[in-house]
Amino acid sequence: MPTQLDRALQSKGLFVAFTGLVTAVAAWSIWGSDIFPAESDPKGNPEDWTTTELRRWLEARKLHPDARATREELIERVKANMRTPPRP
Repeated sequence: MPTQLDRALQSKGLFVAFTGLVTAVAAWSIWGSDIFPAESDPKGNPEDWTTTELRRWLEARKLHPDARATREELIERVKANMRTPPRP
């Protein structure tokens, strides 16, 4: 009488799942985390940046902008921390 392990080893679904897992791990090891590279920092005057760029700049430096912060507040924080390099 076949056991549950015998049935699982004969299952095509388990084989497909295993090969999918191996393929995903291989793709990740080949391309790494550069599949979706991070956007570069905006350049120029912070007053010309969009709100999204201001927030991204602050997040890159682990300065976590407040969700309710106005554009002017974000610009002020960026200018105050302008010489801070991004943290890894």
